[in-house]
Amino acid sequence: MFEKRGWVVLYAVLVIGLPEIRPCDAMTPLPRPAFDGKVSVEKALNERRTVRTFKGDPLSRSQLSQLLWAAQGITDPIGGKRSAPSAGALYPLDIYAIIGKTVQGLEEGVYHYLPEGHSISQILRGDRRKEIASVSLWQTWMAEAPVIFVITAEYKRVASKYGDRGIRYTLIEVGHVGQNLFLQAEALGLGAGIVGAFQDKEVLRILGAPSQHEPLLIMPVGYKR
Repeated sequence: MFEKRGWVVLYAVLVIGLPEIRPCDAMTPLPRPAFDGKVSVEKALNERRTVRTFKGDPLSRSQLSQLLWAAQGITDPIGGKRSAPSAGALYPLDIYAIIGKTVQGLEEGVYHYLPEGHSISQILRGDRRKEIASVSLWQTWMAEAPVIFVITAEYKRVASKYGDRGIRYTLIEVGHVGQNLFLQAEALGLGAGIVGAFQDKEVLRILGAPSQHEPLLIMPVGYKR
């Protein structure tokens, strides 16, 4: 029995590859998001501004849940469709959240959003907001935000169907996700900033993300100062 199982494991390693090993892998379900807010789309559009100064007030777990759902949450459980459109419904983007002791009930660290179960997986411990600010051309204002979202792309998910054109479709998609975060933050009484200047490899190192996840956009979110 042991010998047979050993051959199965060896086959899986050779053919499928070793599973990715993370420093920690604590999975946390998020509160159910709201689908009927009190702020209209028109009001959020009119009042949205890019924010670069934040209060230190922590966010609730429900607010974090709502922001992540707006970015990439499942809106059609049967078809698996998400809150932002994606070419071929291939969804090449991943969302990471960097938090300090700034979200009620959550340990400081780096979290990866899992849309299918509307949950987050902690992949690294420790407050890394200052680190991410330092590799973003020392934009220190970012570190004041309770949550810093990093949106990454894995191009091969769309290239298999669309080839090089898939890169363009991915860049279009990250724009949709960024706007969703802007509007959802405004609807929650929060503000969001947006950053495109950073050292890609250093961002991945700080996140503990796979090398094929290319960072495209960083968005700090919190209460406006």
